[in-house]
Amino acid sequence: MTNDQRPTATLYLPRPLVNTLLAHAQKNPDIEVCGLIANDNSGQKYYYPVDNISENPGSRFLMDASQQIKAMKQMREKQQQLYAIVHSHPTTNATPSQLDITENDYKDVYFLIISLNTRGVLEMRAYIQQRNAMQEVELILEDED
Repeated sequence: MTNDQRPTATLYLPRPLVNTLLAHAQKNPDIEVCGLIANDNSGQKYYYPVDNISENPGSRFLMDASQQIKAMKQMREKQQQLYAIVHSHPTTNATPSQLDITENDYKDVYFLIISLNTRGVLEMRAYIQQRNAMQEVELILEDED
């Protein structure tokens, strides 16, 4: 990584939440799983899994609109805000595809990608959209006290 490719921000996620995300991806290794992460005013994070209804779920994700709307409604009711969009890549690395970049409608939230294309250790990377590209951000796992 050159100096201008280094992450410019840091995303802190609680380890139990990350374990939930990774387990969701591992339970569905042949499809791109997807979901939403919300946070509240105290900084607590919550995961809302959403079904992938893409016609080609092994290489593309398309969130079920009714489930996505339901999750967003639950967030509002619980005074939470959309914090991140999550999906997995079953056979490729944890970098955004061109489709990930162009189809991202939420430019001001984090974008997490989990790669199952590794042996023994899952890879998860975080990004934030900047214009027509994704900028990687540093991802730090926090242990709960």
